[in-house]
Amino acid sequence: MTLFRIYHPQPPLSDYISFFWLNKGYHPSHKMERVLPDGSMELVINLEEDLVKVYDQKNLDQYKSFDGSLFSGPHSNFVVIDTTCQASTIGVHFKPGCAYPFLNLPADELHNNHISLDMLWGTKASEMREQLLEVQPPTDKFKILEQYLLKQMIQPKRHHPAVVYALTKFKTVPHQSKIAEVTEQINLSSRRFIEVFKKEVGLTPKQYCRVQRFQRVLSLIEDREEIDWTDIALSSGYYDQAHFIRDFRSFSGFSPTAYHLHQGKQKNHVPLGW
Repeated sequence: MTLFRIYHPQPPLSDYISFFWLNKGYHPSHKMERVLPDGSMELVINLEEDLVKVYDQKNLDQYKSFDGSLFSGPHSNFVVIDTTCQASTIGVHFKPGCAYPFLNLPADELHNNHISLDMLWGTKASEMREQLLEVQPPTDKFKILEQYLLKQMIQPKRHHPAVVYALTKFKTVPHQSKIAEVTEQINLSSRRFIEVFKKEVGLTPKQYCRVQRFQRVLSLIEDREEIDWTDIALSSGYYDQAHFIRDFRSFSGFSPTAYHLHQGKQKNHVPLGW
């Protein structure tokens, strides 16, 4: 029986984190999944094996092994994961651009990358995982996560005002936003704005907006049986169908129709092996 729980942390963590999640008893028939980019970062902890595998996109016979706790950086392409390592996991889904107080390094150093949590937190990472293994109730596990994240944050950091403004604007109309329009309002040069945005969010403003536009498409087609792809493309700000399909493939590795046919219960997790 599969157990899935979500927990929303209290302030000040709620300023940076969308939710904690717990997945237990996940044993799908497929061995791998593609995880699609959404502009955020994720902390993932394997509660069974002290191992997490991330596969090479082009050669699924090759993979990187990480200790049981890892940080997944902001991605502008898909990631292939081993579902065996996801049978019992707990994690933290950060708000876009908001994981930086817990990293102690610029977010763009994790662009399209993963890093073992012990590389960031030292022995605290293994201590936290051991405590998570000792308790059973989901609420107790979430409380342990909350306590460790509060300790690692030490002193809350604030976004650069330009990043706050840009994230708000990009969230509402990512396909219409232009860097020049943002810089006109924040009194920064385009070059300086891109530097600040990359350091805190991990993606360039252009990459971030492309990912958000892609996510808009996934939301528009979710739970639909019949789809007018031309209408979806135009309403999401793509110039034409070819541009739309090219962008969709770059983020997911699928054509739009193949994604819609094989998507799983979660829009950003697509089973492989069909």
